[in-house]
Amino acid sequence: HHRTGYQKSELLATEPNQVWSWDITKLKGPVKWTYFYLYVIMDFFSRYVVGWMVAHREQDALAKRLIEQPCIKQNIEPGQLTVHADRGSSMKSKAVAHLLADIGITKTHSRPHVSNDNPYSESQFKTLKYCPAFPERFGSIQDAGAFSQPFFNWYNKEHRHSGIALMTPKQVHYGLSKKVFDFRAQVLSNAFRRNPMRFKGKMPKPCELPEAVWINKPSTDQIRV
Repeated sequence: HHRTGYQKSELLATEPNQVWSWDITKLKGPVKWTYFYLYVIMDFFSRYVVGWMVAHREQDALAKRLIEQPCIKQNIEPGQLTVHADRGSSMKSKAVAHLLADIGITKTHSRPHVSNDNPYSESQFKTLKYCPAFPERFGSIQDAGAFSQPFFNWYNKEHRHSGIALMTPKQVHYGLSKKVFDFRAQVLSNAFRRNPMRFKGKMPKPCELPEAVWINKPSTDQIRV
């Protein structure tokens, strides 16, 4: 337990569309103290960004739309999905809570002031802001959108993510990872047969996709109990 009385959010995903994480980050506007707000919702297991938007402010209606549209696109069924977020005002709003209840989605929240309760969203924002093309400031909300569109297209379709065996989020999210793994294994096998000494006589194998993704994985004793 955290000293405030909030419990850790222990969340497990073993396939796509079981747990989504969403968060909001500020993008600096054209002058000091002006900001745009980038909303992003992503899948825990695949790291696939299922939805994003840029807005002038944090707003309940926008947060509701951010969740609602990907649920339709991904054919989310009642009882299938948990949506995890921090404790921002949009995340805790009644409009969002009612939407999630209406479509049968469980919601969880990070503990106050504990950033690693939502690590996948935090990591994704770090990738965004360390991108070489990321500017110091955006001249307009249109500029922010024009940057975000190709970035998320690259992130989903081309970025080979270290947390998912150097596959792309799209490959994992849409069930292509087995095919990619088998192709890599064949390439390595061919290379081994041509020159086994290069690999010190040991057949190389590609990295395997994790079978489960946790936030705040409990100890083995807790799992056993």
